Amino acid sequence: MNGAWSAAAIRRAEAQLMSRLPPGTLMQRAAAGLAAECARLLRKRTPQGPKRNQGVYGATVIVLAGPGDNGGDALYAAERLARRGARVFAVPVMGDRVHPTAAAALVRAGGRLVATPPARCDLLLDGVLGIGGRPGLPGRALDQLGRIEAGTVVAVDVPSGVDVDTGAVPASAVTADVTVAFGARKPCHVLGRASLLTGRLVLVDIGLGDVLDPNPAVRVADEGDIAAWWHRPGPDDDKYTRGVVGVAAGSERYPGAAVLASTGALAGPAGYVRYAGSAAEYVRRTRPEVVCTPTVKEAGRVQAWLAGPGFGTDEAALAELREVLVSPAPAVLDADALTLIGEYPSVLSRREAPVVLTPHDREYERLYGSPPSEDRAGAAAALAKRLNCTVLLKGHHTVVASSDGAVWANPTGRPQLATAGSGDVLAGFMASLLASGMDPVRAAVAAAYVHGAAGGLAAEGGRTVAASDVARELPAAVGAVLSRGRGAA
Repeated sequence: MNGAWSAAAIRRAEAQLMSRLPPGTLMQRAAAGLAAECARLLRKRTPQGPKRNQGVYGATVIVLAGPGDNGGDALYAAERLARRGARVFAVPVMGDRVHPTAAAALVRAGGRLVATPPARCDLLLDGVLGIGGRPGLPGRALDQLGRIEAGTVVAVDVPSGVDVDTGAVPASAVTADVTVAFGARKPCHVLGRASLLTGRLVLVDIGLGDVLDPNPAVRVADEGDIAAWWHRPGPDDDKYTRGVVGVAAGSERYPGAAVLASTGALAGPAGYVRYAGSAAEYVRRTRPEVVCTPTVKEAGRVQAWLAGPGFGTDEAALAELREVLVSPAPAVLDADALTLIGEYPSVLSRREAPVVLTPHDREYERLYGSPPSEDRAGAAAALAKRLNCTVLLKGHHTVVASSDGAVWANPTGRPQLATAGSGDVLAGFMASLLASGMDPVRAAVAAAYVHGAAGGLAAEGGRTVAASDVARELPAAVGAVLSRGRGAA
């Protein structure tokens, strides 16, 4: 498991580490890693050759430098590029204030401090604001960003202007192609609109590992985690011991929801899928492996339920939802089930078995009474605490929150998954994970991770993606994630 640490936690760790090191060591470590990544990016602009400085020599680099340590990191990195022959122009963006020793080092290496840099550059270094900065950009930085045409924009640690701890972007901020982060991820790299401004994230090890708080503000699963959590059938398993999933979804009006949810369930580790609903004809036709019954009561015993996708919001649907919720099996509630809970919150009041809710923003508003704030981790955690359940808040970076306040961010999300029916596939797959014995939080985290990976496979080559494409790629995504995860263990 990886994670993202708050600005305060990073500062505490840095202070502890700096007390053991000679002055300036940490900044030089950061600058060295930043310069190395910049050099790699600049080398891509020319054909590879034997010359060590090819791509760096003669490149134009502009630094937007704030007065703090973030600006110092950028200036020291630029000094290293200048010594390799880059043409470096540094612009102080908060009056004339700039990190004095870093600026002097840059000038000694041949760089220049200027008020007006060239209009074009090969690489722009955003060293305006670091983890201590407030959201929004100073006016001079905003003006410079508006007039400079940059081949590549590299943010130093975080894109300047974002809210580091929540990922919110309430004002102007830098849009980076690459963000070079020091020591650890910050929440803005994986949450909210800030995650979209981060671009490709590159982590530079500066030695914080031993002094960081072991409990990150936001947890981020990797393939090793998914592989470790996964239930693999053994020689003594049968279809029942692997887990039985109940799917209460779809209707005569929306039969596709039943098919997609059942297909998602079949892609998971459970050994048996039972469908309960009025779209049984469509499910039998497309997924003959699924056993169909007309109602939840007739479905028999299951180890986990999915309820909601496409089954309506009338009295009959409410009765089916109540039937699911009196079951002792954990349940995933999605789509129409969330609408019904918003209208009849008492249906959850006596529920003791685990529940996972999977709202998008409009469904969240029905459940909570107001839309989620830009602090999406906080919003998901608030709903999870209020309803004593696990919440998977959908978005470009899906967030999973448990009722005890723990938050996970999914790193595999992609815009192509914002398509009708994609959530039905996700919910069915998650229910299969629950039925196999995975705990609700891990099931939600793992489902989002593999579902995102399946979306990536479906979108390869720039293809447009429908929910059935994501469902079709789920088995391949499972295999790829588990194979790589076992290799990383």
